[in-house]
Amino acid sequence: MIKYNRFTLDNGLRVIHNHDSSTAMVCVNILYNVGSRDEDESLTGLAHLFEHLMFGGSLHISDFDAEMERAGGMNNAWTSDDFTNFYDIAPAVNLDTLLWLESDRMLSLAFSPESLEVQRSVVVEEFKQTHLNRPYGDLMHHLRRLLYQTHPYRYPTIGREPGHIEKVTIDDVRSFFFNHYGPNNAVLAISGNVTCEEVREKVSRWFGDIPGRDIKPRTYAAEEDPAGPRSLTVRGDVPRAMVVVAFLMPAYGEEGYVECDLITDILSSGRAARYYRRLTMGDPLIAEADASISGSEERGFLMLKASLNDDSDEAMQTARDRLIEEAVKLHFEVSPAHPDGVTPDEVSRVVNCYLTQTEFRSQSFTGRAQALALAEMHGEDINSIPATYEAVTAADIAAAARRVIDPQKACTLFYAPSRQPAGGQ
Repeated sequence: MIKYNRFTLDNGLRVIHNHDSSTAMVCVNILYNVGSRDEDESLTGLAHLFEHLMFGGSLHISDFDAEMERAGGMNNAWTSDDFTNFYDIAPAVNLDTLLWLESDRMLSLAFSPESLEVQRSVVVEEFKQTHLNRPYGDLMHHLRRLLYQTHPYRYPTIGREPGHIEKVTIDDVRSFFFNHYGPNNAVLAISGNVTCEEVREKVSRWFGDIPGRDIKPRTYAAEEDPAGPRSLTVRGDVPRAMVVVAFLMPAYGEEGYVECDLITDILSSGRAARYYRRLTMGDPLIAEADASISGSEERGFLMLKASLNDDSDEAMQTARDRLIEEAVKLHFEVSPAHPDGVTPDEVSRVVNCYLTQTEFRSQSFTGRAQALALAEMHGEDINSIPATYEAVTAADIAAAARRVIDPQKACTLFYAPSRQPAGGQ
């Protein structure tokens, strides 16, 4: 059990604290409720660009990293479809420095044209390296466009294309900041060797005067189920064919989300998993098979994936059928009529793995700070989450599999190596 305290400042900043006397360090984690789903479709990649800009200087601090280093600290950040997260780690005696740094960039960025130019170039180069010039780097671009017709999840966090990032202006940056980055749109989590009294006093001092902001509402519509199966074939400079089958699934916190998380573990987590035993090891066509979920705040997706030893059209269709065939077996609990149905032992195995991983992550004060921030953002007690997994039965898994893994709603991406023209070497 993780012990924590929580309070909210008058400006809306939610604060959650965990005291860890076993370390001399502290982690300050700020989770902002803004991600790529909050971008305009003509200016995608802005949330991820902002992650970089937040290190480019704020109203009173010209060099964030230099001040962090002087305090003996380090920092990092990440951006997702839904959130942007920043975390700082330093000796607990330097908590004031971490709060000073984070509060100043929450108050206002410097909005420097020089910083924008530098970070824009960095992000465009990252786009090229990770999405355009890497095998399968654009896979999620194709898959998301296949899955989502209207929802902003239809493009990846890095953006739809480098051109969107290249045309961002200082006015775009200023508008996005004041529409989304404010104390009333964030959770501050602190874990380490500092008391609740210290945290309350210091957080109030550094963050209390930052005004709340008028947060831009989300006005887009929810994504509807596909009217029928969809498919897309892409060819590129890749070493082998890959087949991805995806299904829209419930959002975080909705009925069926936890079951979908466990379904993908039953299929692909560890050597006892079905895909490993029956596909990776049991089918000469399939080199490797995997399953995962996007873990999104709104309707995300459950993904089945296989890389193949044959790149013919027939092989890719066969692999698609095998991925779905094995997953559909989870539509039923094990019984004489359904001997390949999901078993209680399988559910117990993946739940125990989840609990072990969760406990392992909670041993780190950094992991606790991030987990506490996310739980607070969700409005849930972090200690109640394991029980939602422990309560899942084989019948629950089967019911969720029937709802989500519907072949008539499958979106399939066939990603194959480019074919040499006739007579090519």
